[in-house]
Amino acid sequence: MLPPIMDSSRILVIDDDGDIRSLLSDFLEQHGFDVTAVADGLAMDRELAIGTFDLAVLDVMMPGEDGLSILRRLSARGGLPIIMLSAIGNDVDRIVGLEMGAEDYLSKPCNPRELLARIRTVLRRHRRQEEGSVNASTRKLRFVGWQIDMGARLLTDPDNVVVTLTDGEFRLLRAFIEHPRRVLSRDQLLDYSAGSDAESYDRAIDVQVSRLRRKLERGARRLGIGDLVRTVRNEGYMFTAEVLPA
Repeated sequence: MLPPIMDSSRILVIDDDGDIRSLLSDFLEQHGFDVTAVADGLAMDRELAIGTFDLAVLDVMMPGEDGLSILRRLSARGGLPIIMLSAIGNDVDRIVGLEMGAEDYLSKPCNPRELLARIRTVLRRHRRQEEGSVNASTRKLRFVGWQIDMGARLLTDPDNVVVTLTDGEFRLLRAFIEHPRRVLSRDQLLDYSAGSDAESYDRAIDVQVSRLRRKLERGARRLGIGDLVRTVRNEGYMFTAEVLPA
């Protein structure tokens, strides 16, 4: 049995199933969370327009706008950790959700206690990241023409064009630029970019690296340089550029 840890964090549950909304809301509120439950993306947008949340629990299979479309929108905004729920629990859906920016993924029906444990894990991870980045958040760094503002989470290419990054892509790039010119294994990248409590999905890291590479590719071609993220066979990946204060 999980210890009776109380937490006042605000949780947003998005699920079209009224019974599941009630079940999760009641259970999480018993553990001290402030829970708002809505049935669809429109209701979610209304809640986000008037308040802030610490984490969202998002169902994949919903009528109208589905969960992956909502996830894409939320990830583009950044900042809100998301745990996905899906009645279809295959690896492809799990990997798609993770590489689009979800922090975690559970198959339905799930045990509310397992969801509670995952929520606590994600919230702890984000609090550690926030605490550890208090000083780092003011940093502005550069590498072969690119500049990144860590506080604003803003990346600009050598033409001073803003490169849009999902939350997951930003965390991955941050892991690379904080450990430049070092070979990082997939497990290390997962740890640096998502936290040691995350489950290891090698393919999810590979897909995330591929997406980040594509976003850096245009500037690399302009400068006539090779991949900034190099694959090291049987070992992992290495960020090849020198990283300096901006």
